[in-house]
Amino acid sequence: MNASKEEQSSVRREALLRAAAEEFFERGYVATSIDAIIMRAGGSKRNIYNEFGNKEGLFLALVQENADAALSSLEFDEIDSPDLRETLIRFGRNLLAVYMSPTLIGIYRTIVTEANRFPDLARSFYERGPDRATRRLAGVLEAAKQRGEIESDDTLQLAGHFVGMIRDNLHLQVILGLRSPPSVDEARQAVISAVEVFLHGVFRRNSAQMADRADTPLGIGDAG
Repeated sequence: MNASKEEQSSVRREALLRAAAEEFFERGYVATSIDAIIMRAGGSKRNIYNEFGNKEGLFLALVQENADAALSSLEFDEIDSPDLRETLIRFGRNLLAVYMSPTLIGIYRTIVTEANRFPDLARSFYERGPDRATRRLAGVLEAAKQRGEIESDDTLQLAGHFVGMIRDNLHLQVILGLRSPPSVDEARQAVISAVEVFLHGVFRRNSAQMADRADTPLGIGDAG
């Protein structure tokens, strides 16, 4: 049974993205050529131009796919979920997994290296990836605010704090090659820790204070 044109196109697209990722991360953005990508993936320049437009379009497609993966746990039908803690854990685990993926680590290193020479590329990376994830989470937090679960004057800033907590120094250590990506158990513990601190802070509370708060909305940022 022959594959349909759509299936063939999908396979070709994946092969080009995989080959492009390998070239970008091994050689850097500037040194990577369309011809080198074609040598890895097969096909022709026409395939790349038809699918992605140019080299920048190919690189941004890699960013887009990883951004989509990071946001997959925050679909619109989950915005009104009554369990904010579980929503944050799901989002945090998914986001950390994407940040620690070899592809995004390579993208991040490439962007940092090329940002001065290609500011538009860096801006597009930020808008399609980190900024998009933060704004999506801000929507979730805004919904929780409207339900009276949390208090915040700026849910976008709050979302930025949470994303930063998920990346933590762990992401920088991996980017710098100081350690390997965390195991599944390490990642789970890191996310749960971030969620608990995000929702409840770090000040000790006696049993009376905890009882008082049991029936009140979560006051994120209120450590008293």
